[in-house]
Amino acid sequence: MIPDTRTDAATMARLTARMLLDIRAVHFNAAEPFTFASGFRSPTYIDCRKLISYPRIRAALMDFLTCTVMRDAGFEAFDNIAGGETAGIPFAALVAERMALPMSYVRKKPKGYGRNARIEGEMHPGQRVLLVEDLATDGGSKLSFVQAIRDTGAECGHTAVIFFYDIFPEAEPALAAAGVRLHRLATWWDVLEEARRGGDFDTATLDAVEAFLHAPRDWTPPAA
Repeated sequence: MIPDTRTDAATMARLTARMLLDIRAVHFNAAEPFTFASGFRSPTYIDCRKLISYPRIRAALMDFLTCTVMRDAGFEAFDNIAGGETAGIPFAALVAERMALPMSYVRKKPKGYGRNARIEGEMHPGQRVLLVEDLATDGGSKLSFVQAIRDTGAECGHTAVIFFYDIFPEAEPALAAAGVRLHRLATWWDVLEEARRGGDFDTATLDAVEAFLHAPRDWTPPAA
């Protein structure tokens, strides 16, 4: 069943932020910043994978994501919904169910045996494919998935995520240069605003997070 598309984007962003805060998918720690595999340091961390364990919230957000894509890209814009390994797979399946479309998924790299495939499921030349992921940071991993989809002869000009960092100015231009439009529900700015409104963290922590959002790379020491 296609969700109701009348909810405006600002309301979706606020409600998405609140749901993420309510299930404690949002972590702020300015005193001991998180360090990612790339070496990037941040006082913020978000775990969108937790959403799959909360059926009511999961359903609401998948309705939001589906109607956002249909409203922004068109009601008959896609033939296939692809999830990125691994976090995007459950969300792609849920969106595909709502849009009554085939679902496939894209591996981060070829399997290494058998067919050595990156695409699992049915995907055909000429199909218009929507790539679904849990989140986007600088957009780099999306381009790898998009290229794998295009290598099949299918088209991929759109990617949809629950959460977009929206703190790296090069992210959307890089996707746009590759012919990809990003659709998202909420950003760190939405979460920060909702956290201030709801009093989810102390003021000092939220002030430190806001400083980070304005200058995220200042938190990572230069490489030796």
